[in-house]
Amino acid sequence: MNSLTHLDGEGRAHMVDVSAKEVTARVASAEGVLRCRQETLIMVRAGTAPKGAVIHTAELAGIMAAKRTSDLIPLCHPLPLTKASVTIAIDDALPGFRISAEVKTDGVTGVEMEALTAVSIACLTLFDMLKAIDRTMVIGDIAVSAKSGGKSGDWHRTQANP
Repeated sequence: MNSLTHLDGEGRAHMVDVSAKEVTARVASAEGVLRCRQETLIMVRAGTAPKGAVIHTAELAGIMAAKRTSDLIPLCHPLPLTKASVTIAIDDALPGFRISAEVKTDGVTGVEMEALTAVSIACLTLFDMLKAIDRTMVIGDIAVSAKSGGKSGDWHRTQANP
């Protein structure tokens, strides 16, 4: 088993020293879903949800969250992001919303946490804006879908991944 990188020799938490790592282009994408009632989707699609443009607001919240990840996750490095995007699509088959994010940087550490944070906060924002009309909503399936760059190279989630 690997040693825990966020603990020093005495068991105290510390931010990992990444100063010796090579700067590379880093990209990560993540996705998740928010399941809800079909009636909720009808209201959102029609623009009649009580809190207005919920999809656009949640997309913006996700982008803002990606930029603030190091403020939210202890020991996470602050990174100069070169791109952060969040896309929310209505999926009648769920029924609900499919949320995806892509984050990029040129740096010494990856942006997986930023992508996951973007998706998580976009989901939470949707939940907050729709809870008055739908208490049945469930957030789930949040995961990194792909990453590239760095020493470990490229990785893509497939059906075979656990």
